[in-house]
Amino acid sequence: MDSDHDIKTRVTTLEELKVKRKGDDCLVVIYAPVQSDLGKRFVLQKEQTSIGRDRENDIVLDSDSVSRRHAKIEHRDGHFFVIDLDSTNGTFINDDAEPVSATQLRRGDQVKIGDTIYKYLSGSDVEAQYHETIFNMTITDGLTDVSNRKQLDTVLTKEMPRAQRHARELSLLIIDIDHFKDVNDTYGHLAGDTVLRELANILQKRLRPDDELGRYGGEEFCAILPETSREGAAAIGEELRTLVETHTFVVEGEKIDVTISIGVSELAQGMDMKDFYKSADDKLYEAKRTGRNKVCS
Repeated sequence: MDSDHDIKTRVTTLEELKVKRKGDDCLVVIYAPVQSDLGKRFVLQKEQTSIGRDRENDIVLDSDSVSRRHAKIEHRDGHFFVIDLDSTNGTFINDDAEPVSATQLRRGDQVKIGDTIYKYLSGSDVEAQYHETIFNMTITDGLTDVSNRKQLDTVLTKEMPRAQRHARELSLLIIDIDHFKDVNDTYGHLAGDTVLRELANILQKRLRPDDELGRYGGEEFCAILPETSREGAAAIGEELRTLVETHTFVVEGEKIDVTISIGVSELAQGMDMKDFYKSADDKLYEAKRTGRNKVCS
């Protein structure tokens, strides 16, 4: 009996170790300046995984915005913690405006170091999470977490024929940050990235569930508005413009004034996707030419 009891006890302990062992957890690159880096997976097998610009780090980031020894991922009591190593530009978690010094990582957390963003995957289904993350990268902009240009095109290929077939209204907003180059030149590209992320969050919160917001390119966003007339879209655009103008953007204690210009277009008979985008683009440039911080339709 004692022998059987010992065997059962050992089996239970091994099962617990199987659940709690480190090594399956990983960081996946979901946003990076170099396209080929997207999707790279770094399995956290060591007690400490160092991240920085120096070649001796476990994860090397070749960027001037990253310190030589920037941060480390440390395994403690069955959990992983991200610890900033007094880096110049800080280590950020999710949408937090302030850098962290040390914090426990939780499944799905995003870790921003310099101009690279990682997603932390953890649990018994890491492989499934990884494949889901890779799929999401094909339709989502990694920096702002809204649709990418490819997904915007996909949505329009469905919405345009539907609107034309059933004689329904469909409108488009193209949104551009005014003088965004000045933001990058004055405060740095990392601050610019923070502004883009925060702006996307503001726009997304105001738009309706059936609307599709995406990053059109650079500092431009696009909102697809089904069942919406030109007048209705212009009214939504004006609300968005006011929300951004009155919002206080703060990056590492610095207040940054941000305004947007918006071009509005309604789908007309005979338009293809290129025409639809161009119509809204033309109105955006009209808004730019006539003073910025305005909506043109």
